[in-house]
Amino acid sequence: MAGNNPSPTEYIQHHLQNLTFGYHPENGWSMAHSAAEAQEMGFWALHLDTMGWSIAMGVLFIWLFRKAGKVATTGVPGTLQNIVEMVFEFVENTVHGAFHGRNPVIAPLALTLFVWIFLMNLLKLIPVDYVPEIFLRLGIDYMKMVPTTDPNATLGMAIGVFLLIIYYSLKVKGAGGFAKELSLTPFNHWSLIPFNLVMEVIGLLVKPLSLGLRLFGNMFAGEVIFILIALLPFWVMWTLNVPWAIFHILVITLQAFIFTVLSVVYLSQAHEHH
Repeated sequence: MAGNNPSPTEYIQHHLQNLTFGYHPENGWSMAHSAAEAQEMGFWALHLDTMGWSIAMGVLFIWLFRKAGKVATTGVPGTLQNIVEMVFEFVENTVHGAFHGRNPVIAPLALTLFVWIFLMNLLKLIPVDYVPEIFLRLGIDYMKMVPTTDPNATLGMAIGVFLLIIYYSLKVKGAGGFAKELSLTPFNHWSLIPFNLVMEVIGLLVKPLSLGLRLFGNMFAGEVIFILIALLPFWVMWTLNVPWAIFHILVITLQAFIFTVLSVVYLSQAHEHH
């Protein structure tokens, strides 16, 4: 962090800066020591904190559900089994309500998206200074630990869903059927094919953008508010931080649900014939 007593601007900039590794024109392959250096590394620079925490939450997800599967019993279930069964049932009902095709991949995908995004969002409830301060003592200048406040993570997941949309559109409808759908929807007349193509292609490309940016925007805004609260005097900080954290439990769950259900709806549309 910039100095022992950073200004509010320096404090905010520090907490919003990712741990970046990439090729710098002057320093070669190295870690960025400032936001300016990170920007100079360009598009292909890696946000190591985003990657590390997202992978860690993925591993935690696998470990928790594997552990629940091992201790599962037909008798009185434990707390972990109860939670996992509730999540399974919730996702299953969501998929049944939103997906109208037949595909064994959709339900596991929805479960993975919901739990993984929820766990990444949940990291936001850790006080904003704790983890960066620990890593700062270890000699690591930056540590932004909520992956969903990084558009690289949210858009990466959204692009993955988008590729599945294209894949299943081609698989279910065929190349000709998919092209026909794009060119003859919503107006089924050859003279309006150019208009239909423009509208449908734009609508198709907007899907991953809306998925990724919606999640990023909500999580980033919440993160900024937590950081602003942390700048207040101690007694005010805790007065505001606790209610905001409690409210944010609903936000992080809702955002995981919205991303998941929209992904299922888009994939359902990819399986439908028009």
